[in-house]
Amino acid sequence: MRKGLLTFAAVGLLATGSMAACGDNSGGDQAGSDKTPKIGVILPDSKSSARWEGADRKFLEEAFKAAGVQYDIQNAQGDKTQFQTIADQMITNGVTALMIVNLDSGTGKAVLDKAKSQGVATIDYDRLTLGGSAQYYVSFDNEAVGKLQGEGLSKCLTDKGVKNPVVAYLNGSPTDNNATLFKNGYDSVLKPKFDSKEYTKGPDQAVPDWDNAQAATIFEQMLTQTGGKIDGVLAANDGLGNAAISVLKKNKLNGKVPVTGQDATPQGLQNILAGDQCMTVYKAIKEEAKAAADLAIALAKGEKKETGQTVKDPEGGRDVDAVLLTPKAIYKENVKDVIADGFVTKDEVCTGAYAQLCTDAGIS
Repeated sequence: MRKGLLTFAAVGLLATGSMAACGDNSGGDQAGSDKTPKIGVILPDSKSSARWEGADRKFLEEAFKAAGVQYDIQNAQGDKTQFQTIADQMITNGVTALMIVNLDSGTGKAVLDKAKSQGVATIDYDRLTLGGSAQYYVSFDNEAVGKLQGEGLSKCLTDKGVKNPVVAYLNGSPTDNNATLFKNGYDSVLKPKFDSKEYTKGPDQAVPDWDNAQAATIFEQMLTQTGGKIDGVLAANDGLGNAAISVLKKNKLNGKVPVTGQDATPQGLQNILAGDQCMTVYKAIKEEAKAAADLAIALAKGEKKETGQTVKDPEGGRDVDAVLLTPKAIYKENVKDVIADGFVTKDEVCTGAYAQLCTDAGIS
C-alpha cells in the first residue's frame, strides 16, 4: 500500500464516541433487526507503547468520524478482567462490530466468541488472536518487522567493527503472538550467524506484558550474568530498547552497544539521534487504522470486503482474511522521514539537547 502523509497530535479522551457520551442511547434508535452501525474498539494499554493512545486512538477516531458512524474506543490498561468487562458493556450497548487488540489469546478468544454468539462482527487489530474467530486481521507484516531489526543490529555491529559479538535478546510479551512473529523474523537473520560462530548467542528472555520496568531489571541481570560482556541488544520495541539503554547508561556503555527498537516513538528517535539506539522500525499506523476502520465500518453495516490476503492461525488452523502493511527501518540518517511523514512532530523530538542533533541530522 502506498504510504500517505500522516497527521499526529496529542490525543485526549473522547468526547464523541466515549461510553459516557453514548450513554444508554447507544441502541435506542434501533428498529427491529435494523441495527444502527456502531463500532467498539478495545485498546490494550498505554504503558507498553506510546502508540496506542498517541496514534491508534486518534487515527481510528478520524476514520470513524469521517464515515459518520457511532463508535466507542476504550483502553483496558493491561487488565484482562477489565478487557472482558469493556467487551461485555460494548455488546450490551449495541455495537455491531468489535475490534480488539488482545492482551493474550485466551482472553481475546473468549471476547471474540461471545461477540460472535451475539451476532457482533469482529476484527483482530494489530495482534492475531490464536484460536480466535475474528473475521479479519489487520496488522503489519510482523516477521518483516523482526527481519528489519535483525538486519539493523547486524549492520550496526558491522559499522562498529565488533568481532564475534555477544548478542542479547529482550523479546516482547510471551502472550503476544506478534512478539513470536518478531522473534521469527530476527532469528531468521541472526541464527545463521550464531550457528556459524560469527556471533555468540547471549541471554534471551521475554518481557512479561512488554513491561519496561521489568525489562530494565531483566537486562541488568543479563549484564551481570555476562560480566558486562554484551555487544548488541535485540530489543523488540522502543520501550524495551530504552530500558536497556537506561542500564547501559548507568554502566557507561551507552553508545558502545547497539540497541534496536520498534514503533518510531519520540523517545526512540531521540535515542537514535543521540547514538544510544541503533535503529527502530517505523509502522505507518495511520494506514493500519484506516484499513481496520474501513473493514469495521463495512462489517458494522452488514457488508463484507475482500482483502486479497490471508494469514494462517497456527492454533485454530484457519485462514483469516488479512491486511498486512509494510514496515520501514529507521536509522539516524532517515529519522527525518518519520517527522516528514507527520507521524511525530519536530517539536516532540527536537527538544532541548536534541535540537542540535536534529539540525545535524537534516531535520528542518
